[in-house]
Amino acid sequence: MLHLIERLDGPAEREQGVLVLPFSLRQKSRFRSVLLDGEDVGVFLPRGQVLRDGDLLRAGDGRVIRVEAEPETVSTVYCSRGQDLARICYHLGNRHVPLQIGAGFARYLADHVLDDMVRRLGLTPLTERAPFEPEAGAYHGHAAGGGHHHGASHAPAAGV
Repeated sequence: MLHLIERLDGPAEREQGVLVLPFSLRQKSRFRSVLLDGEDVGVFLPRGQVLRDGDLLRAGDGRVIRVEAEPETVSTVYCSRGQDLARICYHLGNRHVPLQIGAGFARYLADHVLDDMVRRLGLTPLTERAPFEPEAGAYHGHAAGGGHHHGASHAPAAGV
């Protein structure tokens, strides 16, 4: 099993594999998964980090592996009015829901209770399959909005 032990800060000369993960695993520091080529990996990173789409991890043998955010079932609320977007973000944030905020949209992991709340606020959530990159929050150093996004993805995974 390949051990991924370090997050790299800068670009790598050569990526030697791809690890596609849902947000639920990208929040964990210790887990087991499979690279796109089928190789088993164990991830052993310092606690408190969230892996983002495009992050690079170094393996114990020196190989560099790129993380991709797996498309997941999400609810997306598209808003042309900034006030509507701000209101939706306020109400979802007030419920401590991980939330991805972009130009004219807010996205959260699909949840029928949250979808009903959004409808009661006068907007329409759309169920989609998309990579989920929520905001990291004010107290985290590796922010989602930091321009660190690179692609889409998929892969089976289980805890270590």
